[in-house]
Amino acid sequence: MEPVTWPNGGTLTNEWVHGLMSSFEWSSWNLPPSQLPSVMPVNVFDSLILTASKILHKERNIVHVDDLDSDSKVVVVGDVHGQLHDLLFLLKDAGFPSQNQFYVFNGDYVDRGAWGLETFLVLLSWKVLMPDRVFLLRGNHESKYCTSMYGFEKEVLTKYGDKGKHVYRKCLGCFEALPLASIIAGHVYTAHGGLFRSPVLPKRTRGKKNRKVRLLEPETSSLKLGTLEELMQARRSVLDPPWEGSNLIPGDVLWSDPSMSPGLSPNEQRGIGLLWGPDCTEEFLKKYELKLIIRSHEGPDAREKRDGLGGMDIGYTIDHSVESGKLITIFSAPDYPQFQATEERYRNKGAYIILQAPDFSDPQFRSFEAVTPRPKANPFYDFENVIDSDDEMDKSALDTNEEQASH
Repeated sequence: MEPVTWPNGGTLTNEWVHGLMSSFEWSSWNLPPSQLPSVMPVNVFDSLILTASKILHKERNIVHVDDLDSDSKVVVVGDVHGQLHDLLFLLKDAGFPSQNQFYVFNGDYVDRGAWGLETFLVLLSWKVLMPDRVFLLRGNHESKYCTSMYGFEKEVLTKYGDKGKHVYRKCLGCFEALPLASIIAGHVYTAHGGLFRSPVLPKRTRGKKNRKVRLLEPETSSLKLGTLEELMQARRSVLDPPWEGSNLIPGDVLWSDPSMSPGLSPNEQRGIGLLWGPDCTEEFLKKYELKLIIRSHEGPDAREKRDGLGGMDIGYTIDHSVESGKLITIFSAPDYPQFQATEERYRNKGAYIILQAPDFSDPQFRSFEAVTPRPKANPFYDFENVIDSDDEMDKSALDTNEEQASH
């Protein structure tokens, strides 16, 4: 297999992107991970990630998918988690991006699966080829914290050796550029975790002008839903979205989960983000004249522990049905996680959603099985001992990561 080369002039073509997908599929079967640079040289990686990052940085926190006509389709994809072969199947099954075929990918491209880097680079190549047809949103795993725990950092270091730190750092920089949410045809809001709070303004104590501002922990009763305007103004270019302070919206959007209990409350199980009830879904849909909220973020392992919500065995659930519309969770990584400590597997299907004219708010679901056989691969994380489904976020590890990132 010849190494991939960057095209003269830097303009990607359909053939180049399909060639990249074929090269990665071939190498997954035929080469050990450390040989990936013989297929994807570092200089080609650099050109691709730089070009993609420039495009992503120019996009707003909320991307609007509006250039739609009666022939257009929008495919919404949930977590893919480094499962390259399932992603390649999905693209072929749903139809590759084209002038009439839009894609919104809802985050979590890396970690847990063995081909996170290849998966992410395939999606970046589609983004560069068709920037106004392919939209890549950020997931909670596109962070330093998650990638250091769930395998992506080790994967990159294994594949690129002495250039691994450079490749990993460039990926982190690109993660920071990913937008947080999309609005499709004015009717459908998508984000990885979902809804978010209105930022609580710091309370200033009376007295001397220069006295330090003290941030008060918001009481549960004081939590209220945030607005799209507030989401647009949030600072998204943070490696690990904060769980305290004034910039909580990115963490909420990436980490929050729906609940069957009304109201907004802190997401104690994850240690970051919120839980929101059907009343909040109704309030958000009604306020913005939306019909659907599509989010991802919960695989079969996470759903197993959640009272009142459906399991993820067919790749999607309808979590809230309210007067104004629906809240849907979509998960696109079948047979997940592909490395686990027990012989018992979830054997869940993955799914994707198709939205079509006239108003793009009547979802069609397509479930699919994992591609088999798949190449044998070793996990890049300690799957037997790692905390399950991002539970109980280790904030001390996050503090250490933030410290290291700032030096």
